Amino acid sequence: METIITIEVVGKRLFVQLPKNAADIQYIRSFTYAYWDKGTFRWVVPNYKRNLELLKSFFGDRLNAVVFAPPAIVSQATHNRTIKPDTLLAIKKPSGRLCLLCPRNPEVESLIHSFPYYQWDSHHKWWSIPYHESYLEQLKTLVLRIGWSFMFEEETKTIERTKGLTASDVPDYRVCPDAFLLKMKELRHSEHTVVSYKSCFEEFINYYRNYDVSQIDETMIIDFLRYLVIERKVSIAYQNQSINAIKFYYERVLGGQRKVYRIDRPQADKLLPVVLSEEEVTALLNATPNLKHKAILMTIYSAGLRVGEAVRLCLSDIDSKRMQIRVVQSKGRKDRYTLLSKKTLEVLRAYFVAYHPKHWLFEGPDGGPYSDRSIQSIMRSSVKRAGIIKAATVHTLRHSFATHLLEQGVDIRYIQSLLWHASTTTTEIYTHVTTKGFDQIISPLDRLML
Repeated sequence: METIITIEVVGKRLFVQLPKNAADIQYIRSFTYAYWDKGTFRWVVPNYKRNLELLKSFFGDRLNAVVFAPPAIVSQATHNRTIKPDTLLAIKKPSGRLCLLCPRNPEVESLIHSFPYYQWDSHHKWWSIPYHESYLEQLKTLVLRIGWSFMFEEETKTIERTKGLTASDVPDYRVCPDAFLLKMKELRHSEHTVVSYKSCFEEFINYYRNYDVSQIDETMIIDFLRYLVIERKVSIAYQNQSINAIKFYYERVLGGQRKVYRIDRPQADKLLPVVLSEEEVTALLNATPNLKHKAILMTIYSAGLRVGEAVRLCLSDIDSKRMQIRVVQSKGRKDRYTLLSKKTLEVLRAYFVAYHPKHWLFEGPDGGPYSDRSIQSIMRSSVKRAGIIKAATVHTLRHSFATHLLEQGVDIRYIQSLLWHASTTTTEIYTHVTTKGFDQIISPLDRLML
């Protein structure tokens, strides 16, 4: 009898159908979060980077077909699910939250309550926590220990957003008033904030392009914000930015009284930052062959910089005697000092000899500062070459810097100072990310003489 092996690609999952074979099953089990689906009698492997290629390479000529399912199947995959009494289904949402569907169990619920920012969704009847690999591993360990089945799925992003109005879409497009821009510059807002507010306010005034700005009342403002959420499906950050831009015009530009527009500001999802391990940072830097590019990424990671701070560094900001980097006019228009790593200094010296920068530490082709976008592009290329699966950006290096310092035992107040957080509350998010030292913590119960 001919054996049939097929792989069906459904969004973030690979469904593998194959005859019973100990060697094949052992290989399938080697994939993280692979499981047997009793409903379809197939193995399910997460569709992570290279997993499909690895399966195709392993099965070789024995593989009969690879079928790609249409995206519509994925969008319905996590709705109206019936979970068996002995199963926990973990679904990673596009928002960065992990939804947990399972029957009631005191041990499982106790573990869920130990995670930060856990929530119970009474409508969908599921728990949700911030997604983190260590949390997923803890859940899987507990579930298997109590004899349950563990299933993991990743939901694809299916929200289709309506594009905002642009100058090419609207006849007689209304530009942001000069008074708005002058006031922002007068108050010394950053260029990034000016551009963001300008874009948000122009969308607002062109939504009501048949009205004079002075005629737009509170009810119309609320209607516009509802349009952003319901029709445009904008992010929480964009919604908040639009609120701030509108308030800025009426209160700061027109000099109106500070007032509440009875606008419900959205509550942002409680998420944990993506953090690279020390091994992943090493792989990332080793996968960056260009000396200048490596110097940029090393400087950002070793000093915990934001990308906007890195591009504004001048040669004079590098203090090799005190082994410090001066960050001028960082977020909040405040100066600060941060660490200058010995290894970073060595690479910077080699970079200086090779590239001869004149004023800016990292200069672009025109002699001006290197662009944020170019650094993001460097990071994406290095992440890909290093084979890192995580959704790592340049800002991930800053999160990794803080987490690694915390794991070394550095006091959180020093980390707060290096990152220039206004409050330790912001810095404390990294205590939820690190798991180093958990194996050394003894439960109080284990110390009781029972």
